[in-house]
Amino acid sequence: MHNSSIGNSATMNTLEQYREVVGRCKDLYAKKARDYGTSWRVLRTISIVDQIYIKAWRIRQIQELGTQKIGDSIESEFVAIVNYGIIALIQSALAGNDNTELDPAEAKDWYERKAAEVEDLMMQKNHDYGEAWRDMSQQSFVDLVLVKLLRIKQILANDGQTIVSEGIDANFCDIINYAIFALIKLEK
Repeated sequence: MHNSSIGNSATMNTLEQYREVVGRCKDLYAKKARDYGTSWRVLRTISIVDQIYIKAWRIRQIQELGTQKIGDSIESEFVAIVNYGIIALIQSALAGNDNTELDPAEAKDWYERKAAEVEDLMMQKNHDYGEAWRDMSQQSFVDLVLVKLLRIKQILANDGQTIVSEGIDANFCDIINYAIFALIKLEK
């Protein structure tokens, strides 16, 4: 595994790689916000879960079958997972706000705030887990995203209540980080 001297340089490399991936995701988010506005503001949590599920399931099918008929790449699907995850966190923060249109600067600001929170969580977990994600397979990232989605669906079925488990936002944060890790690994 990774020793502490490797861990420090790897963590710095991780942060650079992480931020580069998030920057690409944010760029696409901002361009789509210019094209479509913030039409995603009408999505309920379950709809966002379903959108991410569709993306993750497609990646899994491509991994298992080894072929695809639609041109969208696995990379573009992981980017969509990151962006829908961030959208879910924004929606949670704006719960009760019925304004469906955010101006582009406000939409970008919300994205950056939520992305920073997710990055902070990644740094804490990466410290404790010691870059273990670098030894994980693409298949594992997709499977873990699917598990987290099923957990969110169960939490929603329980009216958002958990007894001892993390809540919906924590699961979305993990989904985002798994997708970012997958994108970092795809760049190799």
